[in-house]
Amino acid sequence: MGDYAVVGLSRPRQDKTFGGLALETELAKRGADARCGLLVIDLRGGDVVHWLRVEDMVHELYDVAVLPGVCQPMVLGF
Repeated sequence: MGDYAVVGLSRPRQDKTFGGLALETELAKRGADARCGLLVIDLRGGDVVHWLRVEDMVHELYDVAVLPGVCQPMVLGF
């Protein structure tokens, strides 16, 4: 969106298909946890200028859309 990228983050799946990825090893080395949420990155310098963490029941984001002019967006359940 202009000079900004909106990036969706998902936690890794804990199953046979996606288990054991290099991501798990790298996170463990850094003492970090995977997060689910959104990052807004300023493309001019690469800085994260905003973030939103999604917790509890949501572990994966499948799509991210920017809605210009929307003042009160919300997340809707199924």
